[in-house]
Amino acid sequence: MAQAHQKNHDYHIIDPSIWPLMASLGAFVLTFGGVGYMRYLHGGQFHLFGLDFAHPWLFFIGLAILIYTMVGWWADTIKEGREGHHTPVVSLHLRYGMIMFIASEVMFFVAWFWAFFDASLFANEAIQASRVTATGGQWPPKGIEVLDPWHLPLYNTVILLLSGTCVTWAHHALLHNDRKGVVNGLALTVALGLFFSFVQAYEYAHAPFEFSNSIYGATFFMATGFHGFHVFVGTIFLLVCLIRAANGGFTPTKHFGFEAAAWYWHFVDVVWLFLFFAIYVWGGWGAPLAH
Repeated sequence: MAQAHQKNHDYHIIDPSIWPLMASLGAFVLTFGGVGYMRYLHGGQFHLFGLDFAHPWLFFIGLAILIYTMVGWWADTIKEGREGHHTPVVSLHLRYGMIMFIASEVMFFVAWFWAFFDASLFANEAIQASRVTATGGQWPPKGIEVLDPWHLPLYNTVILLLSGTCVTWAHHALLHNDRKGVVNGLALTVALGLFFSFVQAYEYAHAPFEFSNSIYGATFFMATGFHGFHVFVGTIFLLVCLIRAANGGFTPTKHFGFEAAAWYWHFVDVVWLFLFFAIYVWGGWGAPLAH
C-alpha cells in the first residue's frame, strides 16, 4: 500500500487550497467596488438590488482580500520550497510562469505607449476628439508647458539604473554565498526604489498640467503613473526578499524568489528608459519648459 502512494515523478501535486477562490472573490469585489468608488468621486449613484454601492468601502474591502490572499498564497509557496517540493522541473516551470507574467506586463505598457504615440502622431484628431478646448494639431497641444527631461526625470533615470546595478550586485553576492553582500545590495536597491517614488511624487505635485485638462496630461500620467505603481510593487517585492535574505531564506542554489524579484526590477528599469526617451524627451520636444 505504501508503494502505491510513493512519489515517482518530479512534479508537485499541491494540496487543496482556498487561495484561488479567495483571489477570484477579491478581484470581483475590487472591480465592483472600483465602479462604485468612481461613481462616488463624481457624486453619482450606483444602484443594484435596491442598494446604492456608490461608496469607497467595497473597493477597499476587495483590496484587503487580495492583499491577504497574496500574502497567504506566497507564504504557502515559500513553505513548499522549504519542504523540498520545488524540484528542478517545478523550478523551471516557476521561471516559465514569471517570464509569461513579465511578457503580459510588456503588452500592458505597449497599450499605454500606443495611446501616447497615437495621440502625438495624430495630434489634430486626438485634440479634436478630447473634450478640452484646444486649437492646432501640434504636439504637445498648444498652451501646454512640459517638464524638463534633463532635470527630475534624468535624476530618476540615474536612480533606477543605480538600483539595477545594486540588485545585480546582490545576485552575484548570493551566488557566492555572501550574505552581507546580498543584504547590503538589496537594502540599497529598496532605498533607491523609495527615493525614485519620492522624486516622482514631487514631480507630479509640481507638474504644470493635469490629468483631465488635456490629452497630453492624460496619456502622460497614465503611462508614467502605472510605471510608478510597478516601482512601488517591485520595491515591496525586494523588501520581502531583503527580509528573507537577512533571515537566511536563500541559498546559492535555491533562490527563485530573489531571481523573480530581480527580473521584475530589471523589467521596470527597461520600461522607464523607454518612457524617458519617448515621453519626456521626444514627446515634449519643442514645447515650452515649466520652471
